[in-house]
Amino acid sequence: MLAEPMGHCPAVTLLVFVKAPIPGSVKTRLMPSLDADQARDVHVALLERTLAVAVQAFPAPRIQLWTALQNDHPTLMKLAECHDIVRHPQHGEDLGQRMYHAWASQTGPALVIGSDCPVLSATLLRRCVRALDDHDLVLLPAEDGGYALIGGKRPHRRLFEAIEWGSGGVAEQTLERARALALRVACPDTVWDVDTPRDFERWRSLDAST
Repeated sequence: MLAEPMGHCPAVTLLVFVKAPIPGSVKTRLMPSLDADQARDVHVALLERTLAVAVQAFPAPRIQLWTALQNDHPTLMKLAECHDIVRHPQHGEDLGQRMYHAWASQTGPALVIGSDCPVLSATLLRRCVRALDDHDLVLLPAEDGGYALIGGKRPHRRLFEAIEWGSGGVAEQTLERARALALRVACPDTVWDVDTPRDFERWRSLDAST
């Protein structure tokens, strides 16, 4: 499927952040409701869905897979080859450093997403791109207080420094930094991730109803 035009903002690159699907290292909050292999399978299923959505909204050359734990993991290599997208290893001591490094390595505007948001759609991604026509920053806050997407015309290091990653205050702390930087921020929607057994059941119910 061909991607829709990206609007007036210069071509935007989508950076997909993902951990290699190693049992016991991914989706650990789903255990013990699931065993390590089952949690790994959930992680892979969410990644496959994320990439399927990504290629509906962006041309393959504008999608990058930024990997943690093992860049040459066979599953990641296979998915990247299937969608004809490039892989890069993440660099940095915490999530903020890793996101800033990936974004700062781009030559134009970028969006950074994770791989575990089952309500992220191609339509929503396009809305985020269009928001950059008249905003400096776009953010998709999550119901748990984090966010599922951040992006903009250029990265600002302060958006990623001294953030309490993994807490319920990540989105609000980020928005406070954006206000301090006088950035015009768009938040097109609020979404949710699959992190806990309750989230997993919510996703299964969502899939069953579609």
